[in-house]
Amino acid sequence: MDPLLQCLFSICCTLFALFSCIYFYQSSKKPSRSCSAPQAGGALPIIGHMHLFGGQQLTHKTLGGMADKYGPVFSLRLGSHEVLVLNSWEMAKECFTVHDKVFSTRPIITASKILGYDFAMLGFAPYGPYWREIRKITTIELLSNHRIDMLKHIRVSKVKSAIRELYKSWLSKGNGGSGVSVDMKQWFGDLTHNIALRMVGGKRYFGPNADCEEAEARRCEKKAMKRTAKELDSIVGGWLEEHKQKRLMCGGVIKEQDFMDVMLNILEDANITGYDADTINKATCLNLVLAGSDTTMVTLTWALSLLLNNPHVLKRAQDELHMHVGKHRLLEESDIRNMVYLQAIVKETLHLYPPEPVIGLRVAIEDCTLSTVYHIPFGTQLMPERFLTTNKDMDFQGQSFDLIPFGSGRRSCPGVSLALKMLHLILGSFLHSFKVATLSELKDVDMTESPGLTNPKATPLEVLITPRLDSKLYVL
Repeated sequence: MDPLLQCLFSICCTLFALFSCIYFYQSSKKPSRSCSAPQAGGALPIIGHMHLFGGQQLTHKTLGGMADKYGPVFSLRLGSHEVLVLNSWEMAKECFTVHDKVFSTRPIITASKILGYDFAMLGFAPYGPYWREIRKITTIELLSNHRIDMLKHIRVSKVKSAIRELYKSWLSKGNGGSGVSVDMKQWFGDLTHNIALRMVGGKRYFGPNADCEEAEARRCEKKAMKRTAKELDSIVGGWLEEHKQKRLMCGGVIKEQDFMDVMLNILEDANITGYDADTINKATCLNLVLAGSDTTMVTLTWALSLLLNNPHVLKRAQDELHMHVGKHRLLEESDIRNMVYLQAIVKETLHLYPPEPVIGLRVAIEDCTLSTVYHIPFGTQLMPERFLTTNKDMDFQGQSFDLIPFGSGRRSCPGVSLALKMLHLILGSFLHSFKVATLSELKDVDMTESPGLTNPKATPLEVLITPRLDSKLYVL
């Protein structure tokens, strides 16, 4: 595994976020008429409201403040293009049901073209026959419950291995019975990358050990995107060649298949226009790694941060684990169905700190009328903001529109089932295996957020861990 991988992924995500903010320069079609939703004040000539976003400003915080002032439905002007912002679950429901097809495509932006294999990546592909076919393949062949269950052993083995490494760290550094300091943000990141890379390409992620200063210094240039895209393609292309050689050596019959193996099988007989089979395979697999690892790490980090700032909730979660699992065996995926409180913690975390606070931009492919009041012209960008509620029992997979951390409608996240399995298994296994505390009882965990495409914690999550179980369970 190339040691620059995480650095490249980080740059890739940063560049997507950056160029999403200036997408209007790339749009080839303009709205036919003005959006009739009230426009927010503060627009400047030429750039509109662009000065309110970017830099260290948090987009969802800015939009939340504007919603308080201008109401649940308002419009922004980004350059010469209008963006409809929704902060109402009723409006979101209408957009994702009645008008779902209207808002089913993505804006055409430079980052999506250069870093997304010329729009071959599922998450950034425009709505049409290609997107529909790849979405079907991804949903049925790669992210179905059947396929996820087949790869259960990968999740379980990687989590056990990561827990074992934490225990070894405590053995080597622990002073008597005291805890050892661990950066859980880094630990969650390494683990989720390991699981994603193993499931997708059969690879192992060794953790970050590269100097990214030079890459970070050039991240805002278009040339940097091209260099990053070339390096990523070289890595994923290497995986693909290895898989092809493995198939040849095995006579085309692979016993244990990862996602790239499955794609090779499917694309042999598929009739998908627009891209060659290798490009589709690389774009889809890279999309799965990028989407599946970073967002899971972000959610896990916020979940543990919230628990540490609410010790009574942490205790109740560990009490539940003790009651249903005990201290004489490890947590299994089958136990999760009984972990009502653990499930509530994950749900509340997605509620308070969604990994993507603003759902990916969509574009109206035709004129429509929203709530019989607002005229939304063709080409208008849609930016649904997240919604907060005190109801903790709602569905959060796209059917209850008060809480849609995975989106909804045609462009909702196809990996929701896998994401939930990973979140519950990793968080539950860690809480079951270790006592955890902050470095100082006098200070709460810093909850500062970071700007970007996702919503990571701005600072490390340094904690003290101490084993809770019998020592023999950590070496299984």
